[in-house]
Amino acid sequence: MSFGGLNTMWIIVMFDLPTDTKAARKEYTRFRKSLIEDGFTMMQYSVYIRHSSSDENAHVHASRVKSTLPDDGEVRIIKITDKQFGRIEVFFGNKRKPIEQAPLQLQFF
Repeated sequence: MSFGGLNTMWIIVMFDLPTDTKAARKEYTRFRKSLIEDGFTMMQYSVYIRHSSSDENAHVHASRVKSTLPDDGEVRIIKITDKQFGRIEVFFGNKRKPIEQAPLQLQFF
């Protein structure tokens, strides 16, 4: 899917953060909330996604994620195109489920 000649992108943030202490749980919560505040939604537990209108916009949001990284744990950021995202196969048990759809874009004429 492309809008105005720009390739739309998905950003996927996967993380494995410690939660063994009160301070670690607080840091986990802070990081998760920062993702949500930046428009990410939970795809799976500790996997969050956000749609971006272009590669440049995806870079901005990836930079925001990097600016809120916790001191401990592992975080991975993946940027993929709509076409690549559309190839994801999702299953609940042995039943296939459709993937998330890109949000509708406002069009100005």
